[in-house]
Amino acid sequence: MQQFELIAFDIDGTLTRSKSAIDDEIAGLVCQLLEKYKVLIISGASYSQFQWQILDHLSCPSEKLKSLYLLPVDGTVMCFDEGSWRCEADEELSEEEKSEIRKAFGQALERTDVSKPEKIYGDRIEDRGSQMNFSALGQGAPLELKEKWDPDNSKRAHMIEALKQLLPNFSFHIGGTTSIEVTRLGVDKAYGLKKFSKFSNIPFNKTLYIGDKLFEGGNDAPVLTLGIECQVVKDLEETKKVIVGLLG
Repeated sequence: MQQFELIAFDIDGTLTRSKSAIDDEIAGLVCQLLEKYKVLIISGASYSQFQWQILDHLSCPSEKLKSLYLLPVDGTVMCFDEGSWRCEADEELSEEEKSEIRKAFGQALERTDVSKPEKIYGDRIEDRGSQMNFSALGQGAPLELKEKWDPDNSKRAHMIEALKQLLPNFSFHIGGTTSIEVTRLGVDKAYGLKKFSKFSNIPFNKTLYIGDKLFEGGNDAPVLTLGIECQVVKDLEETKKVIVGLLG
């Protein structure tokens, strides 16, 4: 296997099920990876979600956590451990941009055949600063309902086609199980990884990216444009096998 310096992961569908915490086995494997590699986790999620999904469940030695890097909101936020976690963030979307995106989601739902669910669990649109995230069933929907709603991603792909017409100056990606992520044009996981490569001096040919949405329109797909070696996984059980292979 190629010698890598950095192993990069998506969260939902890769290290965890949608909006769930990592299990004990994944937590242990990540700690073992930190013995051999630098590890980066990138997602559209906010830093607070990284905390309860990932950080709260890691029991690695504190010195090893200095080799772990978190890139919330597709890398528009970069966090690292300096004895305590510190984050640096890009400029957020303006209130005008956020309002424009909220309005466009309503229009896109009207223009498509995506029916409104019988019940919405909390807010459907989450403000993540430099990203707006749409969750079709609401941010607090039960996982079993979310996994059944759009398993082939077709509903969200249809919505994105409408959104592109309404918001030509923004980028859209399918994330999680029911989500659509909206950022300024050109802001995606490729943006975040380029930013991190410049910060760390780790070249792309020394990086392995592991994710479940490397298909066209998926929020991992922009990574493919960088020439980084990518490993697609269908769920966290496949991710565990990949990590075991990396540990040798």
